[in-house]
Amino acid sequence: MLKKIFNEIIEYIKEEKFFLIGLAIFTIICLYPVDYYIITGGGTKDVAERVEVDTSNKAKGSFNMCYVHELKGTVATYLLSFIIPSWDRDKVANYKYEDSETLEDVEFRGDLDLKVSNSSAISWAYELADKKVEEVSTKFYVIATFDDYKTALKVQDQILTIDNQEFNDNDSYQKIFSKLKAGDYVDVKVIRDKKEKVLKCKLYELDGHVILGVYVEGYSKYKTTPKVEFKFKSSESGPSAGLITTLEIYNRLTKKDITNSLDIAGTGTIEADGTIGSIGGVKYKLMGAAKNKMDVFLVPAGENYKEALKVKKEKKLKIKIISVKNIKDALSSLEKLKKATA
Repeated sequence: MLKKIFNEIIEYIKEEKFFLIGLAIFTIICLYPVDYYIITGGGTKDVAERVEVDTSNKAKGSFNMCYVHELKGTVATYLLSFIIPSWDRDKVANYKYEDSETLEDVEFRGDLDLKVSNSSAISWAYELADKKVEEVSTKFYVIATFDDYKTALKVQDQILTIDNQEFNDNDSYQKIFSKLKAGDYVDVKVIRDKKEKVLKCKLYELDGHVILGVYVEGYSKYKTTPKVEFKFKSSESGPSAGLITTLEIYNRLTKKDITNSLDIAGTGTIEADGTIGSIGGVKYKLMGAAKNKMDVFLVPAGENYKEALKVKKEKKLKIKIISVKNIKDALSSLEKLKKATA
């Protein structure tokens, strides 16, 4: 019986070999990657599912991060984006600092941005809630290089020392260069591909400051009381959940519930100085929040806010939009919202 089936399959392949070869070639072409991301819409996720704080405080409402559905571009998805009205294209080059960067470099930067964002969220939430928080370590990574500056450093390098000098924050990092001058060479110890190595790097000058000629970002770890833990998925990256993550942590640390029983969506980075930074994809995030019946949408002041108001009007969305400049402004806006809805 099996032999008969096998023979029938072989016969079918012989008869339809040109069709099957054509189908295989067509499939390979459709799956071939292109230098685009395909944006297919937005959504929301209760950030309480990604953040755990060791307290018994509960919220009657919710804080929700907004995200954009993004596919890695292939020939098939690229062509479909011209047919499906709700699909848009965004060049991978728009995510790069230099053309020489790889997709792996871009994704590394996105992963690090999320860690830095979560770090800032902890710092601000615990400070505002007057809870114990202690910085225990900071790691510095190269996140971009530039063609104008020739360097032996690469994106993803973790910098350990410069001329055998250690540093644990931005101030101590900058202090090292205060005694050096452009044109000097320094020995930079890094971890690359899980191995330590020492690189000789030339220093440059920019706006009166001595620099390595690369963009470096620090990621801090904290010891907190109560304990906080993040459970973001590997597919989630970027800094745009910073605002809403900070509010979620703060809400869990205080006895008062600042959600006021509302489902609150939001987007925006949380910077070291507490500023809420602008983000991309506002249109998709707002539409995703409205689709999921959020009551409020917090958005960075400025162009992001203007875009959100424009989309709300065009799409006739029924959601309250609030612009925020910094984390204290966000808390103040929620307090006013509480009074208005009481």
